[in-house]
Amino acid sequence: MFDKTGIVEFAKRLAVLKIEILSTGGTAKLLREAGVSVRDVSDFTGWPEMLGGRVKTLHPKVHGGLLFRRKNTEDQKQAAEHGIAPIDLVVVNLYPFEATAAKAGLTAEELIENIDIGGPTMLRSAAKNFESVTVVTEAEDFERVAKELESAGDTTLATRLELARKVFATTSRYDGTITMELERLAAASGKVALGARPMLPERVHVHCGGSRKLRYGENPHQAAALYVPAGGKPEGLGAGEAAPGERAFVQQFRGPRSGRNLAAEFSNPAAVIIKHNNPCGTAEQATLRDAYLKALACDPVSAFGGVLAFNRVVDAATAEEVAKLFAECIAAPGFDEKSKAIFAAKKNLRLLELPPGGLKPERELQLKRILGGMLVQQPDLGEIQESELRTVTKRAPTAEELHTMRFAWKVAKHMKSNAIVFAKMARRWASVPGR
Repeated sequence: MFDKTGIVEFAKRLAVLKIEILSTGGTAKLLREAGVSVRDVSDFTGWPEMLGGRVKTLHPKVHGGLLFRRKNTEDQKQAAEHGIAPIDLVVVNLYPFEATAAKAGLTAEELIENIDIGGPTMLRSAAKNFESVTVVTEAEDFERVAKELESAGDTTLATRLELARKVFATTSRYDGTITMELERLAAASGKVALGARPMLPERVHVHCGGSRKLRYGENPHQAAALYVPAGGKPEGLGAGEAAPGERAFVQQFRGPRSGRNLAAEFSNPAAVIIKHNNPCGTAEQATLRDAYLKALACDPVSAFGGVLAFNRVVDAATAEEVAKLFAECIAAPGFDEKSKAIFAAKKNLRLLELPPGGLKPERELQLKRILGGMLVQQPDLGEIQESELRTVTKRAPTAEELHTMRFAWKVAKHMKSNAIVFAKMARRWASVPGR
């Protein structure tokens, strides 16, 4: 166990049930210090831990105890012949390979040594034999398993199957992460060196779970769901808190995504109005209210029924103006209590509150499924550098015109093909995209 959160309390409940506990290394030490009786795995197998801790649980007595089929006569016979005792419960979490790979100053040796071998192997053995073995990978499942053991002396088959599915999702994600990170390694002159991640990896592994069913997809007859990255903390729109209103549908995420991405381009208070996944009004001003009013003035007709995005917490003054417009959804880093009260009176309006960091630029690879394959590209993080600008017209732009053009450039980056951006300086600036 690397993450020992909750393990002492869980082990104490197992001990009360007279369940023998096997453990290794630091976990065994922690449990003993907490007064829990523990038997070392090395004592159970008759083999010591070796090779600097690389070999602890890779032994027939461990994997035989996990894998032998309790109702299979031949398996029972072989287990008895070789002194293999059943192991009915496994609790394992893996070395934090992903966190290690993200560390600054990481060495090739450190990356390789944080590839867990024994943990995934035990997990897979236990999960394959889920008809008899319960396997736990996350502390959030301790309570459920303990309650079932305390009430019935065993876990239910449904619980074991669900936990087994979680295991294979975990090991799949883990192996996929290792596969991609090992592309940073290069062999030269008999040594292995660690370099930067390739811009486009040779293999792409996508790991998503925790599906949230949506009302429908692009059309009412299409089923749809939102999936978020598995094994990590949801970020961005995937972690957004939505209230009030009914379950969302696909377009209610596409619009906020487009708006959020554009709003994140600006450092001052900014408002974006999205219609049909294209910005129809964008403005950056000294206050959020003024930014919204300037964005609305860009195209008040198209704004009707659109999606709004802000890069600041929405206050009451802004909410009072927004409430005059019919909008489907508003995405923002937050909503103060007065603005929430104002919006609560709006029927069918969805507020999507972004978590901390929800306005960071998208840095994940962008994936688009096509028939027979997947298109992958880097996100567009390009910015205009002052040193790269050059004037090719007879008249050089004024400082105000240059300001306006740079604003328009940011907006144009988020437009779909063949769209046109009109921009106008108005104390700060406002843009009017259109077809």
